Amino acid sequence: MKHARVIFEGREQKGTVVDDVITFSSGKTANISEIETWLPPFQPNKMIGLALNYADHADELGLEKPAEPVLFIKPNSSLVGHKGQVFYPDGATYMHYENELAVVIGKEGRNIKAENAMDFVSGYTIANDVTVRDFVNNWYRPPVRAKGHDTFGPMGPYYVDAADIPDVTNLELRTYVNGELRQQGNTKDLMYSIPEIIEFVSSFMTLEPYDVIWTGTPKGISHVHPGDVVRLEIDYLGSLENTIVDGRTEKVPTGGKGNEAGN
Repeated sequence: MKHARVIFEGREQKGTVVDDVITFSSGKTANISEIETWLPPFQPNKMIGLALNYADHADELGLEKPAEPVLFIKPNSSLVGHKGQVFYPDGATYMHYENELAVVIGKEGRNIKAENAMDFVSGYTIANDVTVRDFVNNWYRPPVRAKGHDTFGPMGPYYVDAADIPDVTNLELRTYVNGELRQQGNTKDLMYSIPEIIEFVSSFMTLEPYDVIWTGTPKGISHVHPGDVVRLEIDYLGSLENTIVDGRTEKVPTGGKGNEAGN
């Protein structure tokens, strides 16, 4: 089932989506074309990102596979929904998208073994780990400034139940900028698999319901500019689309609230 969280008829509503029709908890229905504002499909607890988890992406950056998963925390204040605006910050010369499968944790766990890890996954969504490459220095300096700006965390449009994904190890990811295909990859090429990531993270951190693990991006990053429309697609999860806006000339909404992130 696809789950969505939106602003419709002036208020926040949750619903499920089938064939472009959203059915709200009230029983009322609407076509997705009628939605006023898309919110991230749920309110995350904490968000944990992986860097360099596709070999081809590491290669394009001239880096080797890390000896263990390289992690960072993606702040919840970065969240925006489908169709929301992403603000290009002052001082940036190279800002890019990162199309990522986001794994949603469904129950609490610590010291989870890889062979049991998928029992702790409730579903998946699309995430765009927007990054300013200028602000990344090395693996051992967490890229907080590079990835933590308000609006740098588009997520959605749907949260899809794990049971509805036939094979999460074989999902195509595609990124388009103004309709041009810029990035393409497949989750079969993850260097650290989802179970391995969950085992590693839970070895020192309790995972809780609605924690989200951003699993990394494949090769194909490219500079985006104000005015560009970026669309991310992942098999079975839909399309996440956002417009780049010039944050040097327009006021960035505090904490993503101007994009109705709902945090």
